[in-house]
Amino acid sequence: MSEQISVEELAGLMKKAAGVTVAPAELEQQAEVGFEALGIDSLGLLGIVGELENRHSTPMPPDAERCKTPRQFLDLVNSTLMAGA
Repeated sequence: MSEQISVEELAGLMKKAAGVTVAPAELEQQAEVGFEALGIDSLGLLGIVGELENRHSTPMPPDAERCKTPRQFLDLVNSTLMAGA
């Protein structure tokens, strides 16, 4: 497993954990759009964080579930994974 989360992986997690389907290319174009506008609420984001913790056996920072945009989320999560590598 890669040490960084890609847009493709985040799109898959959004579908699995929150039931929201967004094509990776669309997600990349809308990386600065709020999660709420994409249909992800706080519980959905919490599910994504939990799935990442299970996949990587690494606790995510508490701020991960409070990120407002996919870009902010990916930056925070990827910096956490790289620090633990």
